[in-house]
Amino acid sequence: MVKERGKVYLVGAGPGDPGLITVKGRELLRKADVVVYDQLANERLLEFSTGEKIYVGKQAGRHSMPQAEINRLLARKALDGKTVVRLKGGDPFVFGRGGEEVLYLRTKNVDFEIVPGITSAVAVPAYAGIPVTHRGKASSVTFVTGHEDPTKERSDLDWDALASSGGTLVFLMGVKNLKTICTRLVGAGMKRSCPAAVIENGTTSAQRVVSGTLSTLPARAQAGGVKPPAVLVVGDVVSLRSEMRWYEILPLFGRRILVTRTRAQAGRLSILLGERGAEVIEIPTISIEPPHSWAELDAELARIEEYDWLILTSANGVDSLLDRMEKLGVAPSRLRSIRICTIGPATAERLAGAGIRVDAMPEKYVAEEVVRLFESMDVTDRRILLPRAAATRDVLPRRLREMGADVTEVVAYRTVRPRGVRPSLMRLLSKRTLDCVTFTSSSTCSNFVALVGKDNQKLLKAVKLFSIGPITTNTAHELGLRIAATASDYTIDGLVECMVDYYSK
Repeated sequence: MVKERGKVYLVGAGPGDPGLITVKGRELLRKADVVVYDQLANERLLEFSTGEKIYVGKQAGRHSMPQAEINRLLARKALDGKTVVRLKGGDPFVFGRGGEEVLYLRTKNVDFEIVPGITSAVAVPAYAGIPVTHRGKASSVTFVTGHEDPTKERSDLDWDALASSGGTLVFLMGVKNLKTICTRLVGAGMKRSCPAAVIENGTTSAQRVVSGTLSTLPARAQAGGVKPPAVLVVGDVVSLRSEMRWYEILPLFGRRILVTRTRAQAGRLSILLGERGAEVIEIPTISIEPPHSWAELDAELARIEEYDWLILTSANGVDSLLDRMEKLGVAPSRLRSIRICTIGPATAERLAGAGIRVDAMPEKYVAEEVVRLFESMDVTDRRILLPRAAATRDVLPRRLREMGADVTEVVAYRTVRPRGVRPSLMRLLSKRTLDCVTFTSSSTCSNFVALVGKDNQKLLKAVKLFSIGPITTNTAHELGLRIAATASDYTIDGLVECMVDYYSK
């Protein structure tokens, strides 16, 4: 039997912000058997892949794997029938040695495809508020390697041509040679007063910009301790930064925020935080799993029309209920004969997506408010079905029963601590570079404490903790955690605005 041949995809990962990878690049990561990645590729992109991951990154002054060995690795994996993604920071063909890898693959008759990426030469200045071209200031842009050995007797660069180009110059990998670059440009005829800026860790929450002129920038960058990766921009367009800077003034810029929701639910919170400038790290402290037995829920769904009310307290409860109804062949239309109450708009939206109306929702999204809502009604002998998580607070069913209602509680899902996340969590905390942790439920909070351990809570001393609502905050306090701020609107949007308000003050 002939072994099926694999293929290598050279994928540009973009400059650092994981949101800047192309749609095609992301989809290839999802189907890859092997991902071979660089130092400059944001490691959060690896979360899209379940395949084997091999780090071959290169940093200034040292190589973890020689280029020739990387070439052989790519070919070997593809010839073994694997789909290989070679994930490279920025664009594979902009000072990325992607051409060398392609030429080697061709000699081995390995199929390949190039997936361009957003190059840091354009994206990093843009995130610093510097357009590389602008009418009246620069009608051309030149990308230059700044990695040239300054001790060489003769430069491969035409400094006279660069200095007289009249356009923007963008030097990549030029921090080490910053003084030499500025000196040579001035020596070739550029004005000492020409605006220049160096941008460190561009497009990430660690972005830092040092501005000046060709004569002042080297000393300013040295005083500021600028380190690679960094991009140097030279030209009149740098003067536009004062009007065009946008990224660094976002309300959560520079904050590294841990999201503890399940991976399936983290998306919206992560997007909202990212839109406000934060660097988001997702490490779920809860996982949603089915009940140990479906028997009780199945029995109640079989006679769902006998109930007067169905109360759903979370989006997870809705998802579990609808999934089970579909498996049992219970049509959503059978819920039309009963009234439905939900806690929170996200829960109501899930039902609306299935074409199911909601009859009641409290103004505040906690169980106590549902109790107040039903206190205005006569629920004596009314049958109420309450599908929810195992081991949940008893406030709601207890108070409804005290009002005379006939309440049936069934377990629709369980929240458990996910396996294998503690090492990542502890590594993150031990680095002491985390700014905030978000808690969106009592279970995310209690599981976080269980994973960290009480002996390690000292690692949280400088970390701000934010809660989605008072119930979660009470749980945190009972566990010995200090909450910096609690959302007044108990939703994901409310939590994000709570954090923005906190830091704006």
